[in-house]
Amino acid sequence: MSQEPNAAAQAGSESASGTLRRMEEGTCCDGPFPATRRVDDAVIEAELSSFKALANEKRLAVVHALRDGELCACELETVLDAPQSTVASHLRKLRDAGIVNTRKEGKWTYYRIADTASLQLLDLAAALGEDR
Repeated sequence: MSQEPNAAAQAGSESASGTLRRMEEGTCCDGPFPATRRVDDAVIEAELSSFKALANEKRLAVVHALRDGELCACELETVLDAPQSTVASHLRKLRDAGIVNTRKEGKWTYYRIADTASLQLLDLAAALGEDR
């Protein structure tokens, strides 16, 4: 019996680079892989940043609290029932991801939703969750 693995076994354990090589050579599927189907790493990183920022129950609570308008950071402490340092950390992540914007008025900082797309994303997630 031969010690060499058969072609099917090799194909099942082929690396991603091997698959890409076959695609570039035109020996994969019915035709060439359309270059437009590759996603730019910067796009993935931007989306990942948003999803990471929203993947926390406290930050989701902040976004929901801001749905009806802006709130002061101290009001958000009450919403989250958390100390100022914890709330500030969550708000920083949401701000860095572009989900919330800030406005200073004297010594107070007010937070609001930066773009309604964030709320639409949450509405979509809620609709997807209802189907389960």
